[in-house]
Amino acid sequence: MKTIKIGIIGAGRIGKIHADHLLHMPGAEIAAISDLYAGGELRDWAAERGIPLVTNNSTEIMEHPDIDAVFICSSTDTHVPLIKQAAASGKHIFCEKPVSMSVEQTREALAAAEAAGVSLQIGFNRRFDHNFSRVREIVSEGKIGEPHLIKITSRDPNPPHPDYIKVSGGLFMDMAIHDFDIARFLSGSEVVEVYAQGAVLVDPAIGEQGDIDTAVTTLRFASGALGVIDNSRKAVYGYDQRVEVFGSGGSVSADNDYPSTAVVSGPEGVTRDKPLYFFLERYKEAYINETRQFIESLQKGTPVPVSGYDGLQAELIALAAKRSLEQGRPVKLAELSSGISTIS
Repeated sequence: MKTIKIGIIGAGRIGKIHADHLLHMPGAEIAAISDLYAGGELRDWAAERGIPLVTNNSTEIMEHPDIDAVFICSSTDTHVPLIKQAAASGKHIFCEKPVSMSVEQTREALAAAEAAGVSLQIGFNRRFDHNFSRVREIVSEGKIGEPHLIKITSRDPNPPHPDYIKVSGGLFMDMAIHDFDIARFLSGSEVVEVYAQGAVLVDPAIGEQGDIDTAVTTLRFASGALGVIDNSRKAVYGYDQRVEVFGSGGSVSADNDYPSTAVVSGPEGVTRDKPLYFFLERYKEAYINETRQFIESLQKGTPVPVSGYDGLQAELIALAAKRSLEQGRPVKLAELSSGISTIS
């Protein structure tokens, strides 16, 4: 099959992670990487990996005649213009979540990709986790009957710096958006109504930025099923990522991943390792799997596994959760076709 030549835009942590995975992936070749602050350190890093072009101008990647697809790993505020530029250049797109903080802008980006006939995949890597994907398989095969309840626990080991909250979009857009996507993925149904409650229980500085660090969000699905998501910015025992789908014919659940399965039993109690520390460790294989499936979809000409529509739906749920928290009431996603549709 054809080798897909890649340009990476944004050489921060996630951009470099994707680069390292692509370098070891059959059928993919990194032709260039760009970053606004590209300097000697990035050039040395790229040279060690055989990446031929390093630039601080993403337009060089967009205009590069040999590049087939771009990975957009830059800050969220750049995603929409870069998607539009890539689409106009006829390049396929992998974009980290969220597409934007504005539903209107996200719709514009999706429309640009569709009009240009290019593929657009959104970086919801948790769908490719070995635990969650197996849960989805079991649900879709009907082994637990019709889903009635979807329960998701998602807690970080430590909160981000309060300055990050200023640009992240807040807990619902930055953190829980993954859980909103997984809720749709596991249930096989669309979310139609959201009710969220939140508090500042971890870091007062997060509250000073107008955000929360602890939340419980309930979902109502089109199928009639219900969902519950609990989020915290700080779990002292580590990264807590668990799901359960309860249905008419049984239930299926997935626990955390651990460095080992060893359990020590003694007179003072029973102990085991803490969960894998954070998302880079917990979802390493998921990042690899999502990248591999993106490349394979381009080679085969098949639809990407996580579409721009999936990105839009997760953003709509995040917006509904924010509005619910602010107004203290359940919010139907149908309401979001009018009124404010920007995450501030």
